[in-house]
Amino acid sequence: MKEFKALIFDVDGTMAETEELHRQAFNDSFAKFGLDWNWDVDLYARLLRITGGRERISHFLAEYRSDKDALSVAQIADLHGMKNRRYAELLVDGRCPLRAGVADVIAIARQRGQRLAIATTTSRANIAALLSRIMGQSWPDLFHAVVAGEDVARKKPAPDAYVKVVESLGLPAQACLAFEDSRNGLLAAQSAGVPVVITRSMYFGHDNFEGALKVVDDLAELVDLP
Repeated sequence: MKEFKALIFDVDGTMAETEELHRQAFNDSFAKFGLDWNWDVDLYARLLRITGGRERISHFLAEYRSDKDALSVAQIADLHGMKNRRYAELLVDGRCPLRAGVADVIAIARQRGQRLAIATTTSRANIAALLSRIMGQSWPDLFHAVVAGEDVARKKPAPDAYVKVVESLGLPAQACLAFEDSRNGLLAAQSAGVPVVITRSMYFGHDNFEGALKVVDDLAELVDLP
């Protein structure tokens, strides 16, 4: 790990097991919006193959509902905004800590002088809601670059987020190491030329991770590595 000049983190599922809070936030928002939808664990696992909350809602309407035109584009945006606000509320009680090893990897990287960055498809609001709770209000000071879903034209598995992060870091892609939990994330980083370590998560633990530099259950397995 020390041969890399920068470490790039995905957020949801990688830094913290957030997806169950996201699922609850979606379901709570559906009810408040007057919709009779409920995304159970199995359905949500399928929907997570679609990156981006608004995109996920649109896909659900197109593929799982007979009333495909039930919501306009503007209504989908409003619903997604409501969901993000509910997600922030659910984080207040601190139910979603950093995953094992994440804080240690960050601390070791800072000691070594490695740069830190974030490349995610989630929104900046969601990043801030999560990291301010578990890392403190000064969390942005830890990262040299943060690229969120709204910063790129295409979300993972497209490489856009990683291309933008690498450009911001001013480093060759091969000098960076990405931490991801999903095949979409793996493909995004690989397409940008960034090597990847996979940390298995609740929803993506059985994905195909062919081509990953290493696959671990959590980043604690890397803490004692040179």
